[in-house]
Order: sequence, then C-alpha cells, then structure tokens
Amino acid sequence: MRKKTAKILIVDDDEDILFSAKVWLKKFFTDVKTLNNPKKILPALTEEAFDVILLDMNFRKGFENGQDGLYWMNEVKEVAPDIPIILMTAYGEVELAVEALKLGASDFILKPWNNEKLYASVNLAVDVSRKNRKLHQWENIQQSDQNYILESNSGAVQNILHTIDKIAPTDANVLLLGENGTGKYVLAEQIHRKSPRSKEPFVHIDLGSLPEGLFEAEL
Repeated sequence: MRKKTAKILIVDDDEDILFSAKVWLKKFFTDVKTLNNPKKILPALTEEAFDVILLDMNFRKGFENGQDGLYWMNEVKEVAPDIPIILMTAYGEVELAVEALKLGASDFILKPWNNEKLYASVNLAVDVSRKNRKLHQWENIQQSDQNYILESNSGAVQNILHTIDKIAPTDANVLLLGENGTGKYVLAEQIHRKSPRSKEPFVHIDLGSLPEGLFEAEL
C-alpha cells in the first residue's frame, strides 16, 4: 500500500503507547511524530502544520476523568480549530465519549485499540483535514476576488455578459463552447459568481484527463 502524505501528531505520557501507535501508523502515513507532554503541543503547532492529532485524555496520576484531554483539546482548537483531534483513553465511559464529541473531538478511541479501527479513524480525519484546508483556501480566494469585475468594450462579449446576467440566477444547465483560450473557464466563474450558489465552492474538473470509467465517480 502506498503511504498517504500526511502529518500525524500523537500525544501521550506512556512511551509504549507512543511507540506502538507510531509503528502502526507509519505503515500508512508519511510523517508520524510523538510528544510525551501536552505542554509541548502548542509550540509544535507553531513549527509544523499537522493533519491530525491523537491526544490522550489523562496525563495526571490519580485523575482519570478525561478532563486533561478536554482541556488540551480546547487549547488546540483556539489556535488550530480545523485540525481533527482524536481522543484516546483507557477509561471508556459513554458520557465521556459523548462530551468529547460534543466539544469538537473527531473521534474517541479506547486503549488498547484495534489497529484497523485506529487506522480507519486517522485516515478519515486526514481526509476531513484536507477538505477543511481546501475550503479555507476557497474562502480566501473568494474574499480576495470580491472586487473583481469582468467587462469588455467588445459588443460580442457584452452580449455574452448580458446573457450571463439573465441565466446565472436560474437553475438552467449551461454549456459553453469555444476553442482553447477563448475564456470558457472565466465565463463559467462569472456565471457562478452571479448565481445563488456564489458562496459555495466553484469546482473545476478537467474531464480530458479522466478515464471514461471514472467520470461519474469523480462528479
């Protein structure tokens, strides 16, 4: 299996847990780092961009109520709200799991864990992390393009822009035809900008690079 490019951070005060989790996850992901002290998390986040954090819930001896993990999860959410956090604990209580998920945890893993379950949880969290990153990139692009105006002195282009103004607010399907370089992509963006879905992502798919069998799956 080809490793997925992703940075995973595991935080636990048990060196055996850190070692076993790292060995297992390194089979599937390119970069897996460990920390034995939750106080090191925030400094680490200033140095690297992690896709997922696996965080133990109990760091103080004699305190097994999971509040340590919830505290540090909130601290991480303050500086990196889009990083999925998977909480780990050896003390499995339904109430604790529900509270963790309500407060923003991506998943709740019991120790000792099932390796396949751990992989599935981390893999899903990586995908969520990437989608969050792409969404923010789109939001930034959208904000930077708020003052963008498409205009032309050409009568033919003005007619096209007038047509776009009429069809963009509707749910009509639109087919743009033209040679390479004539501006089909630009006009498609203009239709999107003037449509009721302008606040949603504009997704471009290069069908020429897709095998026929993947067409429907990609859409």
